[in-house]
Amino acid sequence: MGKIVCLMGKSSTGKDTIYKRLLDRKDLGLKRIVPYTTRPMREGEQEGVEYYFTDEAGFQKLREEGKIIEDRVYNTVHGLWRYFTVADASLDLSQNSYCIIGTLEAYVQIRKYFGEEQVLPVLIELDDGERLQRALGRERKQEHPRYEEMCRRFLADSKDFSPEKIKEAGNPKSFYNGSLEACLRNIVAYIQDNA
Repeated sequence: MGKIVCLMGKSSTGKDTIYKRLLDRKDLGLKRIVPYTTRPMREGEQEGVEYYFTDEAGFQKLREEGKIIEDRVYNTVHGLWRYFTVADASLDLSQNSYCIIGTLEAYVQIRKYFGEEQVLPVLIELDDGERLQRALGRERKQEHPRYEEMCRRFLADSKDFSPEKIKEAGNPKSFYNGSLEACLRNIVAYIQDNA
């Protein structure tokens, strides 16, 4: 039976980089679960790669069909943005293991949907000052930087990943990303030990 590796962490902790590196490792054999969102596509993103991009009507249709595994909604400076995972034919734990990026809330919902034994939590941590510096650098590269949204996400992370919420989620296994290569080695070992 396959597993779902659920990567979590505050914004700019390196989740996307770690996610890509884990998927590139043939020895792990992880497949991607591409989540959905109603937020606008960022520069450099592609449909069906980082996300499937839809709108509120698309979300509601999938919900009516009973295909939503988990969902989160954020009240951003640009309006409501949803992020969600859909149960479709591409998700088959009897044949494959998967990797997904999510929040603590998403992890709890995925664990509830598939069962605790099928989900491996990976909480990525990093100093807040370093995270803020990384986030600012990323926004500066955008054609139309969204600094207000960057700040909103940064502040929301303090609540979303508070010690109380981490405890409520069962204290998922955490990894400090001060050194990408060391962090990645530790995560790979954890996945291999729990395959």
